[in-house]
Amino acid sequence: MLNDPGILISAFMLGFLGSAHCLGMCGGLASALGLHTSSSNKASFLLSYNLGRVISYCIAGLIVGSLGFWLSKQLAALEVLRYLAATMLILMGLYLGQWFNGILWAEKLGSKLWPLIQPLSKRFMPIKSIKDALVVGMVWGWLPCGLVYSALIWASLEASIFGSALIMLAFGLGTLPSMLSSGLLAQKLSATIRKRWFRSSAGAMMTLFGLWSLP
Repeated sequence: MLNDPGILISAFMLGFLGSAHCLGMCGGLASALGLHTSSSNKASFLLSYNLGRVISYCIAGLIVGSLGFWLSKQLAALEVLRYLAATMLILMGLYLGQWFNGILWAEKLGSKLWPLIQPLSKRFMPIKSIKDALVVGMVWGWLPCGLVYSALIWASLEASIFGSALIMLAFGLGTLPSMLSSGLLAQKLSATIRKRWFRSSAGAMMTLFGLWSLP
């Protein structure tokens, strides 16, 4: 299923280094969950929301894993995907470092589908229970995001349904430190994320990882 355990570590680091982007995409809702609920429910709501988000990542991993398994029978197509995955990682690194915004085209691809999915969360808003937070998190896990898309392309190369899901699980877990803090310690983390050295470091590391991933 996964021949190299280091892949999971790399996926976790990808999520962790790209968490500044996640804050921009989903951090607002996570902060709202943390700042507008009682202290006794704050942690539970945040955990439920992020659990739902990670569950959606795993489901997406299962989907692309199925596609990757089929494409693994066609080596030429799989080789193209390898170059595409590495290219996506490089573009994401350049975007995080604020050097080049070419990755934004990937987010626009999902902008057509998002209006169809987003209304599913309306019946659970405003969030009043852990169940509501879980469902809203699952819906928001499908929010168009270039970082998630690059991770999915990479995961599809595992050519294993459950292997791809595990990669997306590791990726989702990597985003948790920032996403949880964005609700519980919103102001402090926001100041850190905005620092130029943080974004430059994350962007440089991800760009180098993409270059290293080139076949």
